[in-house]
Amino acid sequence: MKNLLFGIGITSLLMSCGGEEKAKMQTQIDSLRSELQTSQQFVETLQEVGVLMDSIDASRQVLRVNMVEGTTYDDYTSRMKDLNNYVKETQNRIVDLEKALKKSKGNVNSYAATIKKLKADLEAKNNEIAQLQEQVEKYRNENQNLINVVALQEAELTDKEAKIITKEQELALIEARIQELMIQSKMTEGEAYYARGEAVEEAAARTKLAPRKKKETLQEALDLYKKALSLGNDKAQPKITELEKKLK
Repeated sequence: MKNLLFGIGITSLLMSCGGEEKAKMQTQIDSLRSELQTSQQFVETLQEVGVLMDSIDASRQVLRVNMVEGTTYDDYTSRMKDLNNYVKETQNRIVDLEKALKKSKGNVNSYAATIKKLKADLEAKNNEIAQLQEQVEKYRNENQNLINVVALQEAELTDKEAKIITKEQELALIEARIQELMIQSKMTEGEAYYARGEAVEEAAARTKLAPRKKKETLQEALDLYKKALSLGNDKAQPKITELEKKLK
């Protein structure tokens, strides 16, 4: 309606002017129309920037809430991509505003101040987004470190369980060997100690043990042989002599 009235008024004005004055007036009118069009474009773009700024704030707030309540990394990545797209689009619209400002002959200072404020606001939002990204990466790294620690602890636990199983198997082997020998030979007490000494010595030889542990096992076998000898089993003497040399 305003444009229609503007056009009617201009037409009436032109009809009342002479040729030269009419041409001059037409030039001024064209300039005013161009300025009006530029101003309208500026306002429309300014409105678009406002909508984009609101979208940036809303998306950032959703991200913050999701981080508190819990979200997947894929969802975070998707929302952050949308957020960065809003920022990029806003930057493009501000560039359009700056181009329109260069064409404008009107209230340039007012437009320039508006653009300056928009750029400052966008920079502040960019900084907040960067801080949010840093925080997410920090949490992600801390979570990965925790996963590594748990995996290491699980590996250590598995290793200890394997050692316990191995030791139980060793003890079962010794007991089974003793029982077998006692049944087969109908041993006397001295022979029983001798057989136990053999079983312990055999376990020390067949099982991979730390040097200190192996020495303790051989000492146990030696003590059993000495007990067998004290009970009249003379076969224990060569074993005693051999083990005493090893344990020196």
